Amino acid sequence: MIILGVILLILGLLLHVSILTTIGIILLVVGAVLFLLGSIGRPIAGRRHYW
Repeated sequence: MIILGVILLILGLLLHVSILTTIGIILLVVGAVLFLLGSIGRPIAGRRHYW
């Protein structure tokens, strides 16, 4: 999710498409939050890791 967010963010900035930039930022933030919660051992939706 983090990688997809970065790709969409870069494509949005290069192609000047604001919706791609916005979706990229959202995916990047959500992916980072899920990664942090999973790395500290907090179960997410009943799973230790979200991936």
